Amino acid sequence: MGAGPGDPNLLTLRAAELLAKADAVVLGDEAHRPLLRHCREGVEVVEDDLVKRAKHGQLVVRLCEGDPMLFSSITEEVAACAAAEVDFEIVPGVPPATAVLTYAGIPAASAVPEFRVVDAAQDQDWAAHAACRGTLVIYNGIGDAVAIGKALIAGGKPDTTPVAVSSGGTTTEQYTVVSSLGRLQPDLKHAGFTEPALIVVGEAVGLRDKLSWFETKPLFGWRVLVPRTKEQSRSLSEQLVAYGAVPEEVPTISVEPPRTPQQMDRAIKGLVTGRYEWVAFTSANAVKAVREKFEEYGLDARAFAGLKVAAVGEATAQALVEFGVKPDLLPSGEQSSEGLVAEWPPYDSMLDPINRVLLPRADISTDTLVAGLTELGWECDDVTAYRTVRAAPPPAPVREAIKGGGFDAVLFTSSSTVRNLVGIAGKPHNVTVIAVIGPQTAKTAEEFGLRVDVMADQPSASALAAAVAEYGAKQRQAALAAGDTPRRPSQNRRGARRRAR
Repeated sequence: MGAGPGDPNLLTLRAAELLAKADAVVLGDEAHRPLLRHCREGVEVVEDDLVKRAKHGQLVVRLCEGDPMLFSSITEEVAACAAAEVDFEIVPGVPPATAVLTYAGIPAASAVPEFRVVDAAQDQDWAAHAACRGTLVIYNGIGDAVAIGKALIAGGKPDTTPVAVSSGGTTTEQYTVVSSLGRLQPDLKHAGFTEPALIVVGEAVGLRDKLSWFETKPLFGWRVLVPRTKEQSRSLSEQLVAYGAVPEEVPTISVEPPRTPQQMDRAIKGLVTGRYEWVAFTSANAVKAVREKFEEYGLDARAFAGLKVAAVGEATAQALVEFGVKPDLLPSGEQSSEGLVAEWPPYDSMLDPINRVLLPRADISTDTLVAGLTELGWECDDVTAYRTVRAAPPPAPVREAIKGGGFDAVLFTSSSTVRNLVGIAGKPHNVTVIAVIGPQTAKTAEEFGLRVDVMADQPSASALAAAVAEYGAKQRQAALAAGDTPRRPSQNRRGARRRAR
């Protein structure tokens, strides 16, 4: 089975289907491990005895880099299957020869409809390949790139012929240097290329400036720390990946039920029996806690009939909508407790038969909302719906990366994530971009001695990711305007390897 060129999302549908059914998988390369997410729980990762396992009725998947029929010798394994009368299937994969070029912004065959792929480990007739009028792609040639360039010139290629060398293709480690046949030696001298890499020769390389889309993403290659609970960080991480980043989720908060559930039990009973006029939700976690209590009692969103519901922001409102409840009040300005109070109507005994508000919240919530509603004439039942506790420290390499500048950015989505991250892992390095979800989180970060570089224009995880992407794009544009090579923040720390991109 072809594992594709590197990006795990370029796996074929047929490959994913068979991985889901597999009893055993041979990775072939550790880089293929992310593909195991398609497998069922309990699948075995093995190295040998493929035929023996298949003879015993197991479905065994052997992953091969790229396409198994292109420069990947599987003939011996196929012959062994045939000799043992074991059924086999060869599943094509997306080959690096085309995928890496696409990710580098180089069209495989543009003005001249000729596309030639060569394995330098097997074919070194460079005089014949110099006659290629279109695009020449060379596998396994990075160690001899300069010699290959000279051989192609000797074979008749002009020394000005454009060349691109790309390693880590289709992944966020992709690194491409554009040169010419005559300048390969000085341009590759400090590049530090290793296999797998491709050498691309031809005029199509010249179109990269216009067509490059992957390496020009605003956060391309940025290692971004997402200090949230696993459940909360998923959508944020997906958004960061779309911007080209490599998110690393480090739980700093664990959301747990309240120590004494009786308070929530009474609140849910009061909600059903008409004790409250309003219910105000200040987080998606509060919505989740109430929803779980409803399910425990066999209730659903219909229990909110006759109640007015408020949400502090878009993310909380979305959690309510997914529950089947449309909020009656959502701040139009600042999405915070202050913003909610600013638009909350004062209690009017003529209009409001009941003056009580239910606030299901975290155990560490501030008093801003309660104080504001009390001043407006409302009586609040501030109920602990869930507890936030500090998570265990991350592994040592992650702690070292946080303190040593290994992360390019850290995204703080609440004051508690600031306190807890510093508590379990230490302060981020001063080269790391500090991004916060709002003013209160910024204030907490500054209290811990952190310089705030980015603040979301509205308090949502999506807006925070977008703000960091905009910051990254501006940094890139500024570097290019100054004639410099764009660099990730982590590359600015002392002793960091300085490799031009």
